[in-house]
Amino acid sequence: MTEVAIVLVLVFVALLLSNVPIGVAIGTASLAAVFANGGMASSETIVADRMVNGVSSFSLLAIPFFVLSGILMGRGGMARRLIDFANALVGRYPGGLSYVNTLTCMMFGSISGSATAAVSSVGGFMLPEMTRNGYDRDFSVAVTTAAATTGLIIPPSNIMIVYAVACGSVSIAAIFIAGVIPGIVMGLCIMTVCLIHAIRKGDKGGVKCSRRQIWTAFRRAFLSLFLMVVIIGGILGGIFTATEAAAVAVAYSLILAMAVYREVKWRDLPDILRQTGVTTAVVMLLIAVSSSMSWIMTIANIPQTISSALVAVSENRFVLLLIINLLLLAVGTFMDMTPAVLIFTPIFLPVARQLGMSDIQFGIMMIANLCIGLCTPPVGSCLFLGCGIGKTSIANVTKPMIPFFIAMIVAVLLITFIPALSMWLPGIAGLLK
Repeated sequence: MTEVAIVLVLVFVALLLSNVPIGVAIGTASLAAVFANGGMASSETIVADRMVNGVSSFSLLAIPFFVLSGILMGRGGMARRLIDFANALVGRYPGGLSYVNTLTCMMFGSISGSATAAVSSVGGFMLPEMTRNGYDRDFSVAVTTAAATTGLIIPPSNIMIVYAVACGSVSIAAIFIAGVIPGIVMGLCIMTVCLIHAIRKGDKGGVKCSRRQIWTAFRRAFLSLFLMVVIIGGILGGIFTATEAAAVAVAYSLILAMAVYREVKWRDLPDILRQTGVTTAVVMLLIAVSSSMSWIMTIANIPQTISSALVAVSENRFVLLLIINLLLLAVGTFMDMTPAVLIFTPIFLPVARQLGMSDIQFGIMMIANLCIGLCTPPVGSCLFLGCGIGKTSIANVTKPMIPFFIAMIVAVLLITFIPALSMWLPGIAGLLK
């Protein structure tokens, strides 16, 4: 099987270096590897069969629903109300608007499950506001880009669903609830950078809001925030599955956006559904081709070979976990999260198990690590989107992004070496097997 592994890796790397789209690169490399293993006659059929099997999962039906609910939230006026509530809570402190930006991204992510939706919805409001209040434009873009990734750790999150499917031994409910504290930790690390920046710049903070103003802002944001309670509470209470919860989220978001806030009109729905279809098609294509690559890697014993090589490097748990994190960090810089999770979970999870790490903690560690890749070129979708909204360049944002990279890496290390951050809430909820 050595030839299969060589063909798979060489074709995949060559296509990536040629700027071929990641989905096409994965699918073509898988086809080439199967051809090298069994001949052309059945190669197409085998790859097609693995792709179909890869997306034939009831759990994956939650993804298009969560994508649709996220778009409805972004257009339905929820971001503005969350910003006002966050401003009432933390806007008075030095560096207040950067805290408002971070906290809003965390809250918006917790109800939309999308980092790019957080960048576009929150950034569209916050970046001009921070610029008007004297914040450096590039710093503001860096804050938004980094903070938006917390929405992939705080549930609900599409990438958590993908991991649960790839792992096979973790329920969606367990991985959802496990992400709450790590997501907050990531947000606090980002806020720490904002605090240091405010102290260096001599920021005096904003106007202190009265209890009445805080209460008013909370009431305006309550219906938006309540969606998280509906989703997580319904799943943990056994009222509905994660897929059914996603459908409930769509119905709730639609009612809120059209009947309560009235910021989405009937004429907007065709474009919203089109955008949902395009996004879902991209995600499902990545899942399908990644499933075929994961299968051929298993046939070629690549996961077992890499696992054995890692264990042979050192017997020290600390060193091995650092190596895994470094490899995931490197992977995240050039590969989208969905294929990265599907391809590298079978490779690194067995090693993590040997080191005594639970499947749940590994999943949170992997997702948190790959989130950093959303802020780095050449794949960093959040970075590109943030620069576009902020009307600046990646070169200008790179320097202010460095402290946030450090903060996110610190958060990943805390998640890696403090199991309680990921395991405490699932244990309380009785979701540990």
